[in-house]
Amino acid sequence: MAQPLGSAAPSGPSERPVADSQVIMNELALPNDANALGNVLGGRVMHLMDMCAAMAAMRHCRKVVVTASVDQLSFLHPVQVGMVMSLKASVNYADRTSMEVGVRVEAEHPLTGQRRHTSSAYLTFVALDEQGRPTPVPRIVPVSEIEQRRYAEAEERRAARLAARAKQAAAREAAQ
Repeated sequence: MAQPLGSAAPSGPSERPVADSQVIMNELALPNDANALGNVLGGRVMHLMDMCAAMAAMRHCRKVVVTASVDQLSFLHPVQVGMVMSLKASVNYADRTSMEVGVRVEAEHPLTGQRRHTSSAYLTFVALDEQGRPTPVPRIVPVSEIEQRRYAEAEERRAARLAARAKQAAAREAAQ
């Protein structure tokens, strides 16, 4: 019998390979997803990216997760109604209770098969225990050269986020 979300999951391994977290989602762009120009709304793309990334984070840690931040969300090209959006996500980095997940969106013309990279983002998730408190997650094990590069870049982004947060806290403290 399946456990309800939020209930204790069995204790898992202390580390997992990136491949275990990978998620691929496909979504047909429909008129109710679009603006007056016939392009999918940016908010709709963001929602799909958040869902895909959350599934990758949950797959990695086997716990309930919440979105903590979104970094470097880039809209490179519009997605037109009728296109198939393909979202790919995987965990790039895991710290004590948080994980960075990279998401890439491509639009595919369903009749020609032509694909175009339309957007990318990095989302940070925090794993929660049954009481809604941050809880430890397994280490991520980057195996391929691409995974190792993404891991190193994610470490740099994390350090930059923490430095920016410390700077903001110091500015708030000084303003009081």
